[in-house]
Amino acid sequence: MLRTGEVEVPAPEVYWMSRFEEWTTLQFQMGVIQGNGRTLVLNTGFPEDISALAAGWKQALGERAVLRRPDEYKPRLALPGIGVDPNQVDHVFLSPIQLYATGNLDLFPNARFVVSRRGWIDDIIAPTYPHHVPRDGCISDEHFFALLGPWRDRLLLLDDVHELLPGITCRWVGVHHRSSFAVEVATAKGKVILSDCAFHYGNIEGNCPLGIAESIIEAHAAYDHVRAQAAIFVPLYDPEVWNRHPNGVIA
Repeated sequence: MLRTGEVEVPAPEVYWMSRFEEWTTLQFQMGVIQGNGRTLVLNTGFPEDISALAAGWKQALGERAVLRRPDEYKPRLALPGIGVDPNQVDHVFLSPIQLYATGNLDLFPNARFVVSRRGWIDDIIAPTYPHHVPRDGCISDEHFFALLGPWRDRLLLLDDVHELLPGITCRWVGVHHRSSFAVEVATAKGKVILSDCAFHYGNIEGNCPLGIAESIIEAHAAYDHVRAQAAIFVPLYDPEVWNRHPNGVIA
């Protein structure tokens, strides 16, 4: 795992209808999966210019919601720091389709971009209800039009349950966004599941749905699946990941 940014938020954004007087930290993370001669990356981090995003979050959430993204968190520096050449990345998972995950698509010139078909349609192409994040808060115009045009052959739309490669399955979970899916990875330590359906371990371990959820029903279904199937679960925004897995090494 690699850190890509962090921000304090009111705790009810993470923990549904609870901890109203508290704040908690979201630490956005990128996953790097390697095996059988392939390198896959989960999410690409924030765009180079985070000023508009930072200002919007502070306005919406309060003065404590300061988005921090030091240089060492930038993927163009962090990936080579662990020996990963972005030019050699085979697949890039985008879950969810939000600027904090789609900010650096151009860093991976030879990768296929893997997104949920359901999420691509419902979040981006043909939303059926008002979303709290406008389309340009999901993906930049530059990257959006590239995926519709010159990069269209590199866009891979996933079925709701999709075995991408042996040992790598993507499973639509929803909960946070229509484009949210789980990446399930077979490892020597058992099945590792990475997802934004839970921001913190407390969502799963305390059976407390995500606060900023589009569906509480989907949250309970996703958490039941994680508890039944995962040897290791990695919530994509919990700084506790680094305490449970020193140096961010999962398996």
